[in-house]
Amino acid sequence: MTVREIFLDGNYNCAEAVLLWADGKYGLHVAPEDVKLVSGFGGGLGCGENCGALLGAVAALSKMLVQDRAHETAGLREACAGLTDRFREDLGSIECAELKKKYRRPDVRCLFVVERAAAILDGYVRELEEAPHED
Repeated sequence: MTVREIFLDGNYNCAEAVLLWADGKYGLHVAPEDVKLVSGFGGGLGCGENCGALLGAVAALSKMLVQDRAHETAGLREACAGLTDRFREDLGSIECAELKKKYRRPDVRCLFVVERAAAILDGYVRELEEAPHED
């Protein structure tokens, strides 16, 4: 499923939609508890200070990196900060209230931001995979 289909289904908020989309794309084996945990970041508890779609992407990236590295967390903080910087560069902010003012529409809620978050995550993951790795 696309992130658009997941989000417009109406059963998932912005954070959940991005995490579930990433789960399908990258085989993250997201447990229901993972979805419930990330739920509070986007609409589950009301929109927060930071964008829920971004936080869903960060949760997906974190799970992906920890899985890939057999639970080692070296470089995790830097990778998540890099994703956040990329999001800010692309959308101009990481703040929910600001993004809602710019991009939210009554008919599709924050779909634009959700789709951008997925695209940014996808591009960033590709860059991480293509980057030379230290042995």
